[in-house]
Amino acid sequence: MGVTAEKRARREDPIWEDPCSGPTMAEERSVRGPTRSIQLPEDLFRELTERIQGSSFESVDAFVTFVLARLTDEPSGTAFSEEDERQLKERLRSLGYID
Repeated sequence: MGVTAEKRARREDPIWEDPCSGPTMAEERSVRGPTRSIQLPEDLFRELTERIQGSSFESVDAFVTFVLARLTDEPSGTAFSEEDERQLKERLRSLGYID
């Protein structure tokens, strides 16, 4: 099965860069406090499970926590531009999350 354009785009997205550079389990535990559960589509969970194989992430939970923490570490003073918002909506629409 070939790599789809969507998967290629994900791999070229900076957030997917070098998953092997993720935190060790000790580092992950040191930044964890109380937790919440989220639901992921099964196909996304399977893709993430494959993606983390051979990396320092021991679970999809660890990877998702790392990615979300990294996203929230970005400067929050920069608001979405109209173009950013348009691109985000287009992406969410293409993934079937919005109509």
